[in-house]
Order: sequence, then structure tokens, then C-alpha cells
Amino acid sequence: MAHMTEAEWRAFATTGTRTGKIAVQRRNGRPHVTPVWFVLDDTDPADVRVVFMTGHDSLKGRALRRDPHFALCVDDQEPPYSFVLLECTAELSEDLVALQEWGTRIGGRYMGADRAAEFGARNAVPGEYLVRARVDRVTAQAHVAD
Repeated sequence: MAHMTEAEWRAFATTGTRTGKIAVQRRNGRPHVTPVWFVLDDTDPADVRVVFMTGHDSLKGRALRRDPHFALCVDDQEPPYSFVLLECTAELSEDLVALQEWGTRIGGRYMGADRAAEFGARNAVPGEYLVRARVDRVTAQAHVAD
């Protein structure tokens, strides 16, 4: 098992169509984990952000309004197994222009360039949050089974 460098964990998290599994806390304190499509905004290398979208009324949306802290795990399902765990603090936005821009980027990652604009338009609507989250802590391990 080896610790990943910053460049390695960023590359791992953004390779292909790996989903992130986001963990938030329900109102009663119980955990809730669900997959999300996401991208990293690393336009400022000193301030990388996790970016995804969720509905206002979704459990994730409600939980993040109450408490902006969450964890996001990205892993691979094949030996020798690796993972990245990001502990984050969310900022929620309802800016429709930003929702379309980031929704298009996210759609392009997961559905391909030919369908990116379709997904951007579909998700840039009232009732959606753009979640931009500061990465507060990273745990990243490569080749766990070695």
C-alpha cells in the first residue's frame, strides 16, 4: 500500500467515470451515503474544489443546508484496489449560469462530449444546487492489496 501524492490522487479521482460516494449526516444523526457524478475544479491549484449538483429537496441538499461538511470516497473496483477519501466543506449556489456550465462539464465526463450540453441544460433549472466544496483533508491510498 502506498500513499498517493497530490497529483496522483487528483488524477485517480478524475479518471474515467468513477463516481464519488458522498456521505452526509441525516437530521437524526444517522449517516447517508449515495453516489454522485462530480468533477474537480483545479483552476486554482492551491484551492481545488469538488463540484457536483443535487436537488434542493434531496436528502443530500437538505443535509448540506444544515451542515456543509461531507466526505466523498472515490475507489476502484479492481485489484490492487485504490481509493481517495476527501473531507470537504460545501458552498451551495443556485446560479443558473454556473449550474449550466458545471452541469455540462459533469455531463461530458459521465455521458460523453456529444451529450454534455443535454445534461447541462437538463440540470440547470430552479430547484437544483451547484455544490462547490473546499477539500479540507485528503486520505489517498494506492495498491491497497499489494
